Amino acid sequence: MTDLAEHCGQFCTELNAAWAIAKKDILIYYLKPNIIVSGLLFPLFMFLAFAVGRPAAPSVMIPGLIAITILFSASSIEPVSIPIERRMKTFDRLLSAPISLHTVVLGESLSGFLYSLGIAFVPLIAGFILFPTQIIGIAPLVVGLLLTSFCFATMGTLFAAYPTESPGDIMSMLNLVRLPLIFVSGVFIPLEQIPPIGQFVTFLSPLTYGNDLISAAFAGNTHFNPLIDILMLCIFILIFQFVANHLYKKFNE
Repeated sequence: MTDLAEHCGQFCTELNAAWAIAKKDILIYYLKPNIIVSGLLFPLFMFLAFAVGRPAAPSVMIPGLIAITILFSASSIEPVSIPIERRMKTFDRLLSAPISLHTVVLGESLSGFLYSLGIAFVPLIAGFILFPTQIIGIAPLVVGLLLTSFCFATMGTLFAAYPTESPGDIMSMLNLVRLPLIFVSGVFIPLEQIPPIGQFVTFLSPLTYGNDLISAAFAGNTHFNPLIDILMLCIFILIFQFVANHLYKKFNE
């Protein structure tokens, strides 16, 4: 019983530390102009550039807009906050704190996760106001928002492991991944219309499963089984968390 109590106490301590890291990012970085542009305006303008004039139903357009908004917003906090903190030498103090590296990665990911959830409500509400959209399933929407947000927040934390003090260096690398993901994940081009060679790449994109799961809430049908979408998003989260922990340990030894 004593060991169990100690483990529970340590677990609560680590969770409190992760929340403290996320809260620090919330207070400092959420209203920075580059965060707002990367998280909301850029995906909005990109979506409008490709969606205007297309004979797509709102039940197809709105999930796509929500998905790419989550992609950009969730992965935009850490690539800005961590390099700035490296420059100010506060990130070194964070790594030397009496908490595990897993807690640091989790806390940084939580900040992007919470930010993207808030931003995701903008296209969601806009869909109700501007278009005759209707939510068929609440559960796929909630699960899709949660898993997709945390998945891409962890991806942003992973890229932020690169040892640089310039946010632009990380954003450049991150965009080399984020932009192709949009075009192979069924957001603009239905998965059925992607050439066979390209369809293999769609299976390697977490945005494919996030967009598919969110679409189930509006259109009622999915390309994959929703359980497959959930499983794949969880697998990507675990992979990103594992690789991020490895990289932070490697670059900060």
